Amino acid sequence: MSNDQITQAWRRHRPYLVNLAYQMLGDVGDAEDVAQEAFLRLSRTDPAEIDDIRAWLTVVAGRLCLDQVRSARARYERPDDIGSEAAALNQSGRPDPADRVTLDDEVRTALLEVLRRLSPGERVAFVLHDVFGVPFDAIAETVGRPVGTCRQLARRARTKFTLAQPNPSDVPVAEHQLVTEKFITACADGDLAGLAAVLDPTVWGVGTVLADPAPPPQINYGPHDVAVNLLRYLGPGVTVVSGPVGQPVLLAFAERRLFAVIVLTIDGQLVTKIEATADPSLRSG
Repeated sequence: MSNDQITQAWRRHRPYLVNLAYQMLGDVGDAEDVAQEAFLRLSRTDPAEIDDIRAWLTVVAGRLCLDQVRSARARYERPDDIGSEAAALNQSGRPDPADRVTLDDEVRTALLEVLRRLSPGERVAFVLHDVFGVPFDAIAETVGRPVGTCRQLARRARTKFTLAQPNPSDVPVAEHQLVTEKFITACADGDLAGLAAVLDPTVWGVGTVLADPAPPPQINYGPHDVAVNLLRYLGPGVTVVSGPVGQPVLLAFAERRLFAVIVLTIDGQLVTKIEATADPSLRSG
């Protein structure tokens, strides 16, 4: 595949692929590595053999994630225990510098607490189908099982996931995924018009910066001003992914360090409100 084709595919599909892998692995570094490997394999493939690049990348990334999940399960890997007192982005009080480094672990643990309830096959089938809308025939190709079995895996995972979510989001998963994917891709590409297009005409955003002394919250109104301000912090060079499965939250990473949490209010497939909390010191390292 030519360099131009790879560049175009990277720009169009990498944000989606990293987000997909993150939902299965719970670690942004691992997710970025999976996306990198998937594109490396794409570069070695004859374009004539691929009908749909996004679907091809989805299958390859799904297999890579499945292999990693199985390997981790075999080694009985578990994230480190996180103390209940840790709260690096606690808006109710001044952040303790000693707690800041625990934020990434807290978010990762919250996601893995849900995913740990699922077997590797259930995890991949559920995330691919229920979150990203991948058809079961492609999932069957990914996990190497019949379509009917994949349906059963997803159904079992859905039941476990529902039981693990005491306060599910009011926004349907499909709608949330559609909106957040457009949001994430626009941020990754620095696409001001694309980002503004997913914002409601009445959208407003409030940003809280964790610093000492703390500046007053910044408030913006309207799609253009909100989008401009977002791209100041979430533009190219920053990795944005969806938060724990089923929650209307986005997580922003710079150099694989979580530095901001963004809560979206979604209505009618548009974002009506954005609440962001960021710690610039974590971004700068």
